[in-house]
Amino acid sequence: MTLLIGTIIIFAVWVTSVSAQVQLTERSKLAINGIGPIRVGMTVDEASRSAGIKLIKSGSGGMDEYQCSYVRPQGAPKGISFMVAKDRIARVDINNDRTTTIAGAKIGNTQQQIIKLYPGQIKVTPHPYVGSPPQNGKYLTFVPKDAADKNYRIIFETSKNRVTRFRSGRLPEVEYIEGCS
Repeated sequence: MTLLIGTIIIFAVWVTSVSAQVQLTERSKLAINGIGPIRVGMTVDEASRSAGIKLIKSGSGGMDEYQCSYVRPQGAPKGISFMVAKDRIARVDINNDRTTTIAGAKIGNTQQQIIKLYPGQIKVTPHPYVGSPPQNGKYLTFVPKDAADKNYRIIFETSKNRVTRFRSGRLPEVEYIEGCS
């Protein structure tokens, strides 16, 4: 009987920990190819099932919706959206100060903090809209060294030396300056 009860408790703890890992939350970590359980390349339905949350349409840009649109989690977490290109998740956009990258980068970090978190892998370029004084904005682009990740990037946008938002995903979509426009 003790063995049975012990097995049930271990199973319950395992199921609870696995369930906690698959939920998309503000605490989910952004990777170069997705966030939490959602990966670049998934369909919206696959991503919804994987994250245990409904993803709803949040707009598109000037392109055909099949070519490019956005979805976001219904309700929470706030400040996370997904670019969908050709019916597949192509990039993840972060616009909240609670979500971090796996390395710990987040909105509010200084340019120097980002460079320190990713030594030797940040390419710095002027921000196309706020690159001039007084904002002195930059794009800090994480370029992976691993050949398997060569088609992915993380891009941190800064203004006045602070990260204002960031995104990750595959090329070329992760580099689209105005999203789907």
